[in-house]
Amino acid sequence: MNDTRKAILNRLNHYQLKYSGIESDAKAKQTDWGLEEKVKRFTARMQAVQAEVHEASLETWPEVLQEICHAKAINNLLASPSTRWGKEIYADAKRFPSLKRFQQPVEAWKTDFFNTIEAAVTGSAGGIAETGSLILCPDMQEPRTLSLVPPIHIALLEKKRIYNTLSEAIHQQNWVQTGMPTNVILISGPSKSADIEQTMTYGVHGPKELIILLV
Repeated sequence: MNDTRKAILNRLNHYQLKYSGIESDAKAKQTDWGLEEKVKRFTARMQAVQAEVHEASLETWPEVLQEICHAKAINNLLASPSTRWGKEIYADAKRFPSLKRFQQPVEAWKTDFFNTIEAAVTGSAGGIAETGSLILCPDMQEPRTLSLVPPIHIALLEKKRIYNTLSEAIHQQNWVQTGMPTNVILISGPSKSADIEQTMTYGVHGPKELIILLV
């Protein structure tokens, strides 16, 4: 190891030891809203960026989902049959549009996937009231493409899993102790982009519509 590199590493180690005992600002400024206030703030921030938020319950959400599909004239719905929510959807398939599932690698049906799938429904790992963000942890059952490719993304979120801040979510879900998920997505509204004239366009890099069912 040359002298310059050694000196740089020594300085980095020095600062790491020097400041390791300082409490982070995120922890020091932790907010503590009640459930009703967290739901209110999360909803307001999501609606401010053109996301839809619908109140439901663990008993009524299938009916609310059915009404949304009907109102938006959704002809097919992509959902995983092996997740908690997906099992309920497939168990009552007759009330929903034609259900689609991943039965082969995306590469094998990407033409149909990108051109014919109208909406997808997923679960979520939580929400953040402070920023109005949805937390997704894509996996083999619900890969990232479910929430990225279809023009309409419908996500189910349990109210009890809405956290005050991101730091609280990390703490409550034990990401520090057990290790962060390999893939964490924070979504704060539908996909949008603006050109040099500040003309806002939705759905350029992802779903045009984001719909959240609070249960």
